[in-house]
Amino acid sequence: MEATKEMRAVYAETLVRLGAADKNIVVLEADLMKATGTGPFAKAYPGRAINAGVAEANMVGIAAGMSTEGKIPFAATFACFASRRAYDQFFVSGNYAQLNVKLVGTDPGVCAAFNGGTHMPFEDLALMRAIPGLVIIEPSDPVSLAGLIEKAAAYRGCVYIRLQRKAAPTQYKEGGSFEFGKAKVLREGAPAGADAVIVALGALMVGEALKAADILAAEGKRIAVIDALSLKPLDEKLILEWARKTGKLVTCENHQKRGALGSAVAEALAESGVGCKFARIGVDDQFGEVGTQDWLAEHFHLTAPHIVAAIKGL
Repeated sequence: MEATKEMRAVYAETLVRLGAADKNIVVLEADLMKATGTGPFAKAYPGRAINAGVAEANMVGIAAGMSTEGKIPFAATFACFASRRAYDQFFVSGNYAQLNVKLVGTDPGVCAAFNGGTHMPFEDLALMRAIPGLVIIEPSDPVSLAGLIEKAAAYRGCVYIRLQRKAAPTQYKEGGSFEFGKAKVLREGAPAGADAVIVALGALMVGEALKAADILAAEGKRIAVIDALSLKPLDEKLILEWARKTGKLVTCENHQKRGALGSAVAEALAESGVGCKFARIGVDDQFGEVGTQDWLAEHFHLTAPHIVAAIKGL
């Protein structure tokens, strides 16, 4: 489908819209308002936008404090800093204290591109998944982003939102319903059933999964594609249903193979006893590098041809 608005623009527009109805919604930035795109919110509600400076841990602490006063803080920074640098504050001040902080990690995985290895979080989901009770979402397109931001604002509790800033193809029709822990089947393969199923997380990998399904369709293979949308809670019921149907499953994530989507699905398969051939597409125990997003995706084997190879390998 055609690329639409940048994801960060949709993030900001959604908060501006929600902020008009609920003056408790506030935005916090670690000196990255331009990068995150939340300038329109600051312009609309100047008293509800805070620049905490290059002090990410302090920003999360401020957000936690504001939530004790009934505010609904959306605190954003690059995902490497949201996870690695502010982890203890988010863990203790936000989650352990059972407060209401929405932490947004932008430019996840290879989306960090020229910011390089130090800014390329391939481990943020693994870290966040270890926090008890935390909701973890990664929208795949502008429509799911707007819908899940609405859910996050209405939800009483901490949420980690993994956000690609760049434009993403639209996968869903406007007005669709999105819930934490509910995946979506984007492609069923064929009316008679599918030969394999791909479970993908995030805009980049959902797009590559659909490309892989197209490549295999041209070869007569029927491939279903599931957009996970939510890592925690994970839609185990839907994923296991398709694992039973097809007997072959591949997970795809812009993250280390271990600790996030691939691990969560592997655990669900093992604990359920569902017999299924299984493979994971993800970064294989490596640090990030510098390059274009396209080069990095190929370098780390995150592209459609690698998904095709994994399915054929099953």
